[in-house]
Amino acid sequence: MIVCFSPYLNGERAVVILFIGCVLFSLPLSLLLHGVALSLLAIFALYVEIRVDISSSSISQFKTRPGASSGILLGAVTLSAVMLSKLIQLSRAFSFHEIESEELNYLAIQYWATYASCFSVLIFLCFVMRHSLDNAHSPPHWSWGAKFGLSCIVLSAALFILSGTGMQTTLKLLWVLFHGFAAVKLVQHLLNTFPSCASIGEALLVTTGLVLYFGDMLACTISKLHGYLISSESDHVQYGIQRSEISTIIQGLLLGLLLFPVFFKFVLHTWDCLFSATVLASGTYERGRTFLFYSSLGLITVVITPSWMQFVQDFQVHPFLWVLTFVFSEPVKRLSLCIYWLCVIYASVLRFYNISRSSKIERILLRKYYHLMAVLMFLPAVIFQPKFLDLAFGAALAVFLTVEIIRIWRIWPLGQLVHQFMNAFTDHRDSDLLIVSHFSLLLGCALPIWMSSGYNDRPLAPFAGILSLGIGDTMASMVGHKYGVLRWSKTGKKTIEGTAAGITSVLAACSVLLPILASTGYIFTQHWVSLLLAVIVSGLLEAYTAQLDNAFIPLVFYSLLCL
Repeated sequence: MIVCFSPYLNGERAVVILFIGCVLFSLPLSLLLHGVALSLLAIFALYVEIRVDISSSSISQFKTRPGASSGILLGAVTLSAVMLSKLIQLSRAFSFHEIESEELNYLAIQYWATYASCFSVLIFLCFVMRHSLDNAHSPPHWSWGAKFGLSCIVLSAALFILSGTGMQTTLKLLWVLFHGFAAVKLVQHLLNTFPSCASIGEALLVTTGLVLYFGDMLACTISKLHGYLISSESDHVQYGIQRSEISTIIQGLLLGLLLFPVFFKFVLHTWDCLFSATVLASGTYERGRTFLFYSSLGLITVVITPSWMQFVQDFQVHPFLWVLTFVFSEPVKRLSLCIYWLCVIYASVLRFYNISRSSKIERILLRKYYHLMAVLMFLPAVIFQPKFLDLAFGAALAVFLTVEIIRIWRIWPLGQLVHQFMNAFTDHRDSDLLIVSHFSLLLGCALPIWMSSGYNDRPLAPFAGILSLGIGDTMASMVGHKYGVLRWSKTGKKTIEGTAAGITSVLAACSVLLPILASTGYIFTQHWVSLLLAVIVSGLLEAYTAQLDNAFIPLVFYSLLCL
């Protein structure tokens, strides 16, 4: 039996199974059905990944990133496991009466929405594979697979219904199914629009996150509209949890920029239809296109998205004025931090850009210095100015999105210059069409901090991205590149020495960080056993995964720290 199944249990899958086992082992009885659902999702994802690996041509219609495995199992379970870990954390708080039941119910719906998004994409991949096999006139060996997939669907629906109570269960089921349908449409769009830029697992992770974020924004808007339309305040249904002004600003700005390319394409198409001939004849087409781009961008960022922010959050002033007021409420600390960040960025980018053009150092190793730069920038801020760092992360991500849109569309005068500059830092995981490494590094550091807002009884959880990427991943690469001899696999480059260095460095950083946190008022509740397990599992995942580790390792580390 071991010999039979050993080809299907590679290192990445073994680490993911260990990760899921850690989460399930920590489940309280009240979340038993959620854990059964996660187990079902993991089994289904493993089945789909094995089928894809056996017949790689079955999904040949999607051009995935060269050199990467499908990563379906890791992509399907990561975000669902994060949500379940947060549910475990909030269930502890609820048992001690530190949070209200509304917050726990809100996160439960988010978990099922995430689950439905991943599950629906897996079903879609099954249909794609079956269609490909039917066209290839393959033997009918899909009968068992079809029955297995149908059984998973029925069991998942039953688990969701059993976990919910009251008359709203049907509406919640429809809302969850809406997330699944949206995830299928979005993953198709991403894989077709950006070929060879991501694996299936990476696209699945991005799709699930975007659908969850968009769905939350839509539900918040509908709830606010419902509150305006009804006459009695007692009938008002508050969606989700109480939001801070910073989270609303970040959500509105980022989603506005993500939707901006669709808006700009519509504006550009309308302009081409109306004035194309005249503009081409006068030779001002490029200037007109540039003017349309910047004017459309200004309309989105200054008028449309702030209007939504004011609608859902009841800002008394324009949100950007609120940001300025917030920054200058503690001008010495926050402006000094901004100056410090600018100095670090200027010195680092200038130094590493010159090295990248004149040195033969490998790009992947050179970019690890940016991980260390992230530690220098974010570690002091997350300890002393966490709310301002939340806002700064959102602003930096908005700048990255804007610059990447300008680069992709080659908007004059910055488009070509940005493209040439960014190419100095790309490696095999990037492409000319889409450069994602800087996004993954920023989000890997930001997401644990954003998700730790509100109740958090694990002081190291916000540092998950900084520790795993800035310290662990960097030390693993440097030590493995210079001293590594024993490789984890015959085909991979990761070494046992590098992994050991990464795990040791993170544990050493935690031993230094915890006393600092205790001196600033944090309550020490992180058990060393759970910390050791989190560091080892995330370190092994970095050693074995062929996916973009900046995206997955911080989420896995964060999930295990929350348990």
